[in-house]
Amino acid sequence: MQDITDFSYYNNSIIQKGKEKPYWEKGECAMKKKWWHDKVAYQIYPKSFLDTNGDGIGDLRGIISKLDYLKELGIDIIWLSPIYKSPFVDQGYDISDYYGIAEEFGTMEEFDELLAETKKRGMYLIMDLVINHCSDQHEWFQRALKDPTGEYGDYFYFRKGKDGNPPSNYRSYFGGNSWEPVEGTDWYYLHLFAKEQPDLNWENPVLRNKLYEMINWWLDKGLAGFRIDAIINIKKDLNFPSYEPDGADGLAGIWHMIKSVDGVNELLEDLKHNTFEKYDAFTVGEVFDIHEGELARFIGENGHFSTIFDFSAHMLSNGAHGWYDAAPITFARYRKAVFDSQLEVQNIGFEAIIIENHDEPRGVSRFLPDYAQNAAGAKMLGTVNLLLRGIPFIYQGQEIGMQNVSFDSIDDYNDINTIDQYHLAKEAGLCDEEALAVCEKMSRDNARTPVQWSSDVNAGFTTGTPWLKVNPNYTTINVADEEKDENSVLHYYRKLVALRKFPAYREIFTYGKFVPVYEDTDSILAFYRVLDGKKILVAANFGEEATVVTLESPAGQVLLSNKTGDLSKVSSIKDNQLTLNSCEVIVLEMA
Repeated sequence: MQDITDFSYYNNSIIQKGKEKPYWEKGECAMKKKWWHDKVAYQIYPKSFLDTNGDGIGDLRGIISKLDYLKELGIDIIWLSPIYKSPFVDQGYDISDYYGIAEEFGTMEEFDELLAETKKRGMYLIMDLVINHCSDQHEWFQRALKDPTGEYGDYFYFRKGKDGNPPSNYRSYFGGNSWEPVEGTDWYYLHLFAKEQPDLNWENPVLRNKLYEMINWWLDKGLAGFRIDAIINIKKDLNFPSYEPDGADGLAGIWHMIKSVDGVNELLEDLKHNTFEKYDAFTVGEVFDIHEGELARFIGENGHFSTIFDFSAHMLSNGAHGWYDAAPITFARYRKAVFDSQLEVQNIGFEAIIIENHDEPRGVSRFLPDYAQNAAGAKMLGTVNLLLRGIPFIYQGQEIGMQNVSFDSIDDYNDINTIDQYHLAKEAGLCDEEALAVCEKMSRDNARTPVQWSSDVNAGFTTGTPWLKVNPNYTTINVADEEKDENSVLHYYRKLVALRKFPAYREIFTYGKFVPVYEDTDSILAFYRVLDGKKILVAANFGEEATVVTLESPAGQVLLSNKTGDLSKVSSIKDNQLTLNSCEVIVLEMA
């Protein structure tokens, strides 16, 4: 058998070398195969990835320079967070020109070079698609402000106030009223996020066609697909009813209206048929609050999207009123969320598996107890997640075990949502230290601190002043040092991705059934991947003490362990008993 530590063998693809037929041509699995099923994706947050011109902001040239690094990691699909022209009120998710590249990141010529270089390495490029809303600086909205009753006014949701008050009592996702007054008039416009992000009116067919034209323009350029932002929000109740207030501000969360309305499926099908379907594009929906029984409509055989993100574990951090009153994520709650989600989806389609992304704090800091927030814990968490059934997404810096940052002041944070949550915590009675502790735990800026490339000044991210402070732990957690250490998180991630893609196991890790095991054993998260009579055990000990489990069948080959690089020396299996020390994970082929 080919040595699974020989990264060049499979990270450069056995199929491309013509060694054997692709497994989807062998008829071994009844599921209709898609080109993206067995891929591993990597999210880049461009602003924080790598700066090459010293302005403190990451750029396209920096991404191009690290394509070989991503190839060596085993990445197939690269997802870029927004690089369009924007005022950056919400870090590019407020787009002022869908056809332009923000000067901060580079030029369209550099984007074309990035696309070409990505394809040259056998990788695929997808971009963020933000079409629930745009920037208030977009030409459409500027024209709409001049005439809310005119052609462009109908691209948005303009409504007159009631008795000097907004049309209804919605609280935006970022806090404050979702209705923003138009100065000098009795008109208001709807924004589910920041006031600088007016929502687009998807009931308008002219607007929809303009969005479809834009999407197809990018796909014609050669994009492989999109991650689609906040897409469930495009369907509104046009009566805009008020709801019972759920906070002291007298407002009700905007999600009440979004959850109550039907008809989003029709809009999503129209979107798919006019765009993605024509190109066999890979699409990842950011979707919350799917109505019960509708998962298949989103990711089934003919679903709206190729996949949607699995946010089941991340939803555990939702408090009744905000971050400050969220219950702790215990191991039992985390395991149940992961298992329930896997069992629900496996007979329907594929979900995108994430530990963290640009909207979430670092997974090592979020899902692991203090004693496990180290290299061993990062390896364990990565193993469990990347070997689940689904499309694994790695977020920049995850592969080296980056962690949450501790800032001294709210002034050090940039994220609009974090600042809102800080003030919400203060209003609820928390002192400054307590409110900052909440931000340290949950802020989106935890994932947006610059990538730690080296122990040089500013973590090797920039020669200038970084737009967001670098995490001070860059001197001990960085790519350069981990490249030199064969036992590092980085080297382990390369092995992990390689194992998932290795020809002998590629199909079982892609299409194999998920079967939970040892659910009655505290601290153990374990499951089988099963296909065509083959069975692989993934078992991890999230506890602080060693735990012994009895194997249900004889052990075969050890495929991966985070305790040793020499798999022949794994000594935790004896007399059909598997001993797992604290933060230990093992991947075991069963005889």
